[in-house]
Amino acid sequence: MDDRKKKLTTKSSDAAASDKHINRRPRRGFHVHMTQNFLLVWLDSNIDLENNDECKMTMSKLKKIVDMINPFTDVDECVRFVKNVKEEQAFMIASGSLGQTTVPIVHDLPQVNTIYIFCGNQARHEQWAKHWPKIKGVFTDIIPICKALKQAVLDCDKNLISISFVTTSYGTARQNLKQLDSLFMYTQIIKEILLTINFEQQDFNDFITYCRNIFAENPKALQAVDKLTHEYHDHPPIWWYTQQSFLYSILNRSLRMMEVDLIISMGFFIRDLHNHIAKLHQEQYAGHARSKSFIVYHGQGLSETNFDQLNKTKNGLLSFNNFLSTSTDREVSFNFIRQTIRTSDLVGVLFVMKIEPSIVSTPFANVRDVSYFEEEEILFSIHSIFRIGKIQQMDNDRLWRVDLMLVSDEDPELQVLTEQIHKNTNPNAKGWDRLGMCLIKQEDFNKAQDLYNILLDQTTNDREKADIYNQLGLVKENQGEYQEAIAYYQQSSNILEKILSPTDTRLAASYSNIGLVYDKMGDYSKALSFHEKVLKIDQTNLPPNHPNLAASYNNIGMVYDNMGNYSEALSFHEKALEIYQKTLPSDHTDLAAAYNNIGWVYRNKGDYSRALESYERALEIQQRSLPPDHPDLQDVRKSINIVKKKM
Repeated sequence: MDDRKKKLTTKSSDAAASDKHINRRPRRGFHVHMTQNFLLVWLDSNIDLENNDECKMTMSKLKKIVDMINPFTDVDECVRFVKNVKEEQAFMIASGSLGQTTVPIVHDLPQVNTIYIFCGNQARHEQWAKHWPKIKGVFTDIIPICKALKQAVLDCDKNLISISFVTTSYGTARQNLKQLDSLFMYTQIIKEILLTINFEQQDFNDFITYCRNIFAENPKALQAVDKLTHEYHDHPPIWWYTQQSFLYSILNRSLRMMEVDLIISMGFFIRDLHNHIAKLHQEQYAGHARSKSFIVYHGQGLSETNFDQLNKTKNGLLSFNNFLSTSTDREVSFNFIRQTIRTSDLVGVLFVMKIEPSIVSTPFANVRDVSYFEEEEILFSIHSIFRIGKIQQMDNDRLWRVDLMLVSDEDPELQVLTEQIHKNTNPNAKGWDRLGMCLIKQEDFNKAQDLYNILLDQTTNDREKADIYNQLGLVKENQGEYQEAIAYYQQSSNILEKILSPTDTRLAASYSNIGLVYDKMGDYSKALSFHEKVLKIDQTNLPPNHPNLAASYNNIGMVYDNMGNYSEALSFHEKALEIYQKTLPSDHTDLAAAYNNIGWVYRNKGDYSRALESYERALEIQQRSLPPDHPDLQDVRKSINIVKKKM
């Protein structure tokens, strides 16, 4: 059955999603993304990267630590840039004179992490710099700045691990997925998708090509890319991850920012890393007599907003939407958060995590023997979920201890939430298409477009192309870009016309989408033409009481209503209502939509008593089938009030 979009009950047309192949590698050029969670701003009136060798040498040293460096010689331009930084943390190096002017303006911006003063007269500038906590020193040499910066960016990455909070006190069964933190849902879906895909050597090659392009002007990073190219299979995935090279940075940022094209390109590594942790978990814990629970620690700085959310979610669920490093040594994690509150405005949180080794749904493992640094560390796979316990203040009003307990898939509330997510995220779709449909449902249209553009470029199958063009049309339609939506829908139908019978119901779905967009554009004659094509196909293939036939009558009725031909509109809407009355339960929302549409026709005709009667029938059904705050209920109540005032 193909889904048709109807007034009040718009549905996605995912033609035959269940028989899609699992999509693998992208072959198109990637967007140029930030590769790290931070950038560097360098402000000095003497910067001259064309002619000054000292400036070139300074830039070269900084490039070994931060990929994105933004040099400025003008204070106003620099300030404008810093104020427009939204998603990254900004480190700043400023000359003494320009810093004295700029620091008071940018110091309290939350995106400004740390400031270093680089000058020729240390004693002079230390006098004013000591009044600004984010200034971490006044230097006359770039080398100590680089040393401090290297540690600061590592700490920054650790504090930017994405966390989702899920309140369960009101029952997860009623969780509105649009109110749920989208990253919680996306990372769960990504994890499920990656475990179904068979990656190939070409996936690895494509990622290496991408890295060579973005690091073209960074010799040190290119050396790391060369090492990955030639030695990837010589070291285990955990070794590469704990090396904290560009691979670590790109992975952390792409998952935090949900940059879907990068996630797809790194899919091979995410899966390899997960599988390595799962294998170690099996070796270390499964089937062993040692089943006693144990404690690990994780220190992280949270913004005031995230900390408030944590407090509101006590006894609820918390998920780390990335791979999570923890320590068996409390002091390691505690020292990290003490350092964090000294050098930032963040709230330091010591997560104390109780772990049951028998839990296998979230793999974790001691990685000391396979880690780059050979340190005692417990590494959790992506999307580890914990129950939030006691939250208590420590010896400082910005230091807090939070007790967590690792949750298994058998946790009742998590089970209900997982089932709800699965049910509402197109479970029949295969591979990355499922994520795309979820992004559309969550109204994350730009990311959905990125994903479908990649899938379009990677397929040579006409049927898959038709489905992807349809989804791109749906994205553009939802964005209100109707001409582009028509173009995509038309490309989909052009392909289907070549490979399908003229009476195939999948063509009807494609024509229906085009007709509905033309209706939104006010081009009613074209809308009517496409809806009549749909009706002809439906009448050929379907029994007289089929719901899709009712949908065709409904859509034609809508067009006639918009054209002012109310008698024809009423005729078609009544045909739709008759089918729904025979085939649907008495509390079905499509039945309510049919009454609502008839109410609109009578209202437009000026027959307010009949309009009121139809609206009230629609309201009666909706009150039985929809939550009290549903927008469709509000719309019908509004229509009833308007009609009553006109009577």
